[in-house]
Amino acid sequence: MNKNSKVPLYLQLIENLIKKIDAQDYEEHQKLPSERELCEIYNLSRITVRQALQDLEREGYIYKLHGKGTFVAPKSINQNLVKLYSFTEEMKEMGKTPTTEVLSFKEIAVDDRLAEKMELVPLDEVFQVVRLRLADGEPLMYEKSYLPKKFFPDLTAADMDQRPMYDIFQDDYKVGVTKAIERFSATSVREVEAKHLGMMMNNPAMLIKRFAFHENELIEYTISVARGDKFDYTVELT
Repeated sequence: MNKNSKVPLYLQLIENLIKKIDAQDYEEHQKLPSERELCEIYNLSRITVRQALQDLEREGYIYKLHGKGTFVAPKSINQNLVKLYSFTEEMKEMGKTPTTEVLSFKEIAVDDRLAEKMELVPLDEVFQVVRLRLADGEPLMYEKSYLPKKFFPDLTAADMDQRPMYDIFQDDYKVGVTKAIERFSATSVREVEAKHLGMMMNNPAMLIKRFAFHENELIEYTISVARGDKFDYTVELT
């Protein structure tokens, strides 16, 4: 630490720790030295060290476990929202191996609420598909999709288990997603989601509601719960 620098000491410590994390001197989920130990290592006050750790936690570099200490956070997945995207393709571009587990596949009739959201008539039939999205075997998103049967009459659970959903739409039914609208809000993980995502119940997460269209017709309504500790999102404003 350069105490004669105009750069505040807590920012110098942040930069130093980030360099160690990037160089994997501290690996993902590895426990960091305690506040007291960092004070001794860098000859800094407890207030300075605490401020640096608070900022690192806010920026997603570290996480804290009550009574256990501070650990290096796994790198989050940045989702760019300025273009249509596929979970499968995005993960491949990041060098990760995407997989999907179909947890449930049902044919149901929509109620008034779903009918209104999906521009359908009450009692129209849809496929309700619950899926778990993983990357390198790590669960990231819990999704519940509603797909109008009139567009995909022969859809099966086996199809959804074997191929990306949008590939099925395009290859089997010549229906492509030409536009999508997504709505984001904060949520907390419910019991069934926590079980599949490997999280504690009531942990924070991102709720994403996706309306996907082919031309002007709604072909997909999906509600996703994304792990708050694994995803961040980028929107480019022009």
